[in-house]
Amino acid sequence: MRRLLPILLCALLLSDAAAQRVYKWTDANGIVHYSDKPPPEDVEAESFRVRAEPQNIARLRLVGDGRERSAWASNTTAGPVEVELRFASVDNARAQPSLPVRRVLAPYEEAELARIAPADRRHAGRFELAFNAVPGDSGASIDDVVYRLPVDTSDWRIDQGWNGAFSHSEPASRHAIDLRVPEGTPVLAARDGLVVQREHGFEGAGLDFEKYAQRANHVRVLHDDGSMAVYAHLQPESVVVAVGRRVRAGQPIARSGNTGYSSGPHLHFAVQVNAGMRLESVPFRMEGPTGPLAIPGS
Repeated sequence: MRRLLPILLCALLLSDAAAQRVYKWTDANGIVHYSDKPPPEDVEAESFRVRAEPQNIARLRLVGDGRERSAWASNTTAGPVEVELRFASVDNARAQPSLPVRRVLAPYEEAELARIAPADRRHAGRFELAFNAVPGDSGASIDDVVYRLPVDTSDWRIDQGWNGAFSHSEPASRHAIDLRVPEGTPVLAARDGLVVQREHGFEGAGLDFEKYAQRANHVRVLHDDGSMAVYAHLQPESVVVAVGRRVRAGQPIARSGNTGYSSGPHLHFAVQVNAGMRLESVPFRMEGPTGPLAIPGS
């Protein structure tokens, strides 16, 4: 029997960045060590930064022999992730259950999505798979709540509101606001929730979309109703909350910065939901220093 040949095409979103600072030291035996964790305080070490790369919020792997392949998906985040597996192309192959298939994976869950085998076992099967992942649970029911301003300073203003022409025209950012604040301003949680993702190792900013679009430091906080707040363009290595830990409204989570696709220092804030394998921002109410915040474009 000829083998079933799998080819993968994966389109994934992002989560926690890989280690961005490497430590080097020599122990008492003269052995040189490299690690992303600092050595004990009494050990002298040098450190240097390495280029950050975005990581996937979900991964796909195939297991099995030439007769059959089993497709397994794993969630790498501390919150729910919805995944979809489908054939991008197929020749003499079939899946059980039939593709496309969608599933919401619990935090850090790994699950079998489908088994793929030749439709006619006398001949080889060939296929390409498309695998997509979106944070959140599309079955969530969103509460009407009032968010607090995510900064505690008088030196701020809204530079871009809802439906802003510069970068708030896509579903994921249409109802976002950009708060212009000095770089290094403490960023506070706007609502209680669970930290499910963070990126904090990127440096640099600019208006080259291809270069910077996926390189904004950010924190994603999952709320009890299933919505998610995103705090973006944060200062490198400024995130002070760990993935998997709960935060309270008003708690410091990071510092504002100027990373990724950005024209200057600011904090990008949005409330997002999984609207069925697509990430969408939703309208929200926010309390300002003197009352309800007037959001341009609302």
